[in-house]
Amino acid sequence: MLFALILAACNFDSLEQNQLQRIENRGVLYVGTMMGPTNYYLDSFEQEAGFEYELARGLADKLGVRLEIINRYELRELWDLLDAQEIDFVAAGLDVTEPRLQRYRFTPAYHAVDQKLVYKQGTRNRPRDWSQVEGMIRVVTSSSHAELLSELEQEYPHLTWTSSHLYDADELLDHVINESIDFTIADSHHLDIKRRTWPDLSIAFTVRNPAQLAWAFADNGDDSLYAAAIEYIGKHHESGELLTLIDRHFGHVSQFNYVDTQAFIAATETVLPDYIDLFRQYAGDFDWRLLAAISYQESHWNPWARSATGVRGLMMLTLPTAEQLNVYNRIDPEQSIRGGAEYLRQLHQRLPDRMTEPDRTWFALAAYNVGLGHLEDARVITQRQGADPDYWIHVRERLPLLRQRQFYRNTRFGFARGDEPVRYVENIRRYYDTLVWLDEQGRLPAN
Repeated sequence: MLFALILAACNFDSLEQNQLQRIENRGVLYVGTMMGPTNYYLDSFEQEAGFEYELARGLADKLGVRLEIINRYELRELWDLLDAQEIDFVAAGLDVTEPRLQRYRFTPAYHAVDQKLVYKQGTRNRPRDWSQVEGMIRVVTSSSHAELLSELEQEYPHLTWTSSHLYDADELLDHVINESIDFTIADSHHLDIKRRTWPDLSIAFTVRNPAQLAWAFADNGDDSLYAAAIEYIGKHHESGELLTLIDRHFGHVSQFNYVDTQAFIAATETVLPDYIDLFRQYAGDFDWRLLAAISYQESHWNPWARSATGVRGLMMLTLPTAEQLNVYNRIDPEQSIRGGAEYLRQLHQRLPDRMTEPDRTWFALAAYNVGLGHLEDARVITQRQGADPDYWIHVRERLPLLRQRQFYRNTRFGFARGDEPVRYVENIRRYYDTLVWLDEQGRLPAN
């Protein structure tokens, strides 16, 4: 009888102390990841950021616990931590492959990317398939890219490749630029971000399409946290929050223009130094790099710029707007930047208080281009169609409808070229990202 009681107590304790309950008791969710632009990084204010970080933080908030990121520089270290139960799961932009499924459990996919063979433009003729690839390929050890190359060896024995645990995927892209290797394989969302600062990274061809990204859990028979994660991701899919998060991090970089990117980087070296102190002086509560990005989108930092509609100067102010802002000479750089910053501040302030960042800023940028009236018309259409008018991703889809008579005839301000503010905001976000990176690399003039 005593043995039975002890056994029952052990079983009861086992039931009570499943993984989810242990996490709730200790008040911390431990998540393993690798630092990089698509997973986890410290922003310019040294705050934790990144797509995987935000997604995991949402789960921690749902569970009512604190998120603690365990960062490692090699994927195999994360697998070891997961096997040893020192982390609760891995969130590192992992794609689901057969070898991995044999050892671990994965949530439903929360994002899908393409995987590309990448080389430096101008160094070789572009290969169209694996049979034309000549040169050294290097990928990260234990990555799905290494798994793929191992499979391809049988069909393409001429391939020359190595894997390295000394460098991460971001560094290997740098090695392609530096011509220390000929090729690497990169996930499309990572490559999209990298090409904003290294436009010479070129795509040979797509090697896997699509690759499904998911969180990895130990296959230990304890379903408690795993089930909670599946439910969380499912609800994020249904609510549209996941799509909003993806757009916030990657939506604006998916379109790449080689010539524009090269011209912008060149302008940061030759033109921006003339005005950078003014952007810093008048940015106020905004990041000066955002103000500079707006100015480049408006005028390419040309103080004498003028459009067919009569807007002028570095910040391309209309005459009535300039007068309201006490800007008496629109082609004077200081007056223009001061006026543009104040106009953006006013637009930002006039938006509904319930709007949150960064959407509030994207709306303010759209209003700078198309006006608050047309923006509000698009928000009304968004609401009529059952979407959320306070999320940029939803309104962005409806702004182009202002070109169509069936929609604009029922709005207050009528016709507008609504596709233009969509491109406008996306361009500014790309320029801003590039400026942040250049600044962090010390490639912009210091204060």
